[in-house]
Amino acid sequence: MKSHTEYLAFNTKNRQEFVNITPQVEEALRKSGVKEGLCLVNAMHITASVFTYDENPMH
Repeated sequence: MKSHTEYLAFNTKNRQEFVNITPQVEEALRKSGVKEGLCLVNAMHITASVFTYDENPMH
């Protein structure tokens, strides 16, 4: 089983901010070479969170 770990860091201008990290996650997946499986995106800070939005019209 292949696995890949990558840490991304983001600096924001404001105390509260929404940051679209989709391009960075897609790039990390591309670099990993993993073609099938799960992608875990975890906010590693108690005051941060990750939201997902599925815009797949099949659902």
